[in-house]
Amino acid sequence: MAILIAVIGASKASRREAECAEEIGRLIAGRGAVLVCGGLGGVMEAACRGAKQAGGVTIGVLPVYDRSAANPHVDYAIATGLGHARNVIVASSADAVIAVGGAAGTLSEIAFAMNGGITVVALDGWKLDETRIPEGAYLVADSPDDAVRKAFESIK
Repeated sequence: MAILIAVIGASKASRREAECAEEIGRLIAGRGAVLVCGGLGGVMEAACRGAKQAGGVTIGVLPVYDRSAANPHVDYAIATGLGHARNVIVASSADAVIAVGGAAGTLSEIAFAMNGGITVVALDGWKLDETRIPEGAYLVADSPDDAVRKAFESIK
């Protein structure tokens, strides 16, 4: 079975977030994994673009019923009509999650992943209370390379 790495983050990404997400997408595809995301813009689109540049496969789990809403770099668009509830699907589908920046929607995906025992690696992400998080559940990365390395190392 293929390894799935979710990339989550801001739907309106800063230049730095987009550049990091694109590099993360390239690195994920370069390791032969499938990238899964929310399928829309910002970090999601940048990560998909990077994965496609490296010949990778991308899956977008959309909050709407219309598959054509997916960004142009999504290979397989899954229309859910679930709105933000689709975050559960994105987070629980992955073997590891990489969060790049992000707002409240990203925070919900982080929580869903950790509740499911899936490691989250954050790059420029949320600062969480380490006393409330199981060891190894939430890792902080300092670069796209570091984020992808930690994500793959976390997969059992």
